[in-house]
Amino acid sequence: MRIVLVGPPGAGKGTQAAYLAKNLGIPHISTGDLFRANISQGTELGVEAQSYMKAGQLVPDSVTIGMAKDRMEQADAVNGFLLDGFPRNVAQAEALDEILKAGHVQLDAVLDLEVPEDEVVKRIAGRRICRNDSSHVFHVTYNAPKTAGVCDACGGELYQRDDDSEETVRRRLEVYHTETEPIIDYYRAQSLVATISALGKVDEVTAKAMAALKK
Repeated sequence: MRIVLVGPPGAGKGTQAAYLAKNLGIPHISTGDLFRANISQGTELGVEAQSYMKAGQLVPDSVTIGMAKDRMEQADAVNGFLLDGFPRNVAQAEALDEILKAGHVQLDAVLDLEVPEDEVVKRIAGRRICRNDSSHVFHVTYNAPKTAGVCDACGGELYQRDDDSEETVRRRLEVYHTETEPIIDYYRAQSLVATISALGKVDEVTAKAMAALKK
């Protein structure tokens, strides 16, 4: 299957993508992984992307599209893939259609993870990270440490990242509504969209997504 996963920040796309890709036996292709791989390997596209990033500029769609195209053409993606973070806007969605058309294949589904805006803010703004080990992640509501502000694992100080502040989260949501949300209507016109509530336990959301794909 060839699937696009879309949803606002805090919807749990990365978590769901990993579970779904494993269940379906297809690679999980995330934009973040694409950038990290190309930059670390020093590819032409990676070097170009890094030059924009160092200058504090947005990486052009053409670079992101090129990275995604190269990844989708790798052997493990021949029979399908799950895209997470790409396409990010309608221009990228149109480019993806052209790439697939050239390969005589098409998307099977677009999974839209739906979460109320206030829940997104609550999920992200409530995160606390250990200064000693960033893999130790807590949440003031859903996974509170035994002692406020102290990591259960190592006793390190817990802090809120700058990009997890409520103000920053709401700005990210504005960008999502403006740039990314329009691709849902773009794909809805192709009868590809299945909207899934991303509220509830991880396995419950995965089960809903798998059921939608079977339809």
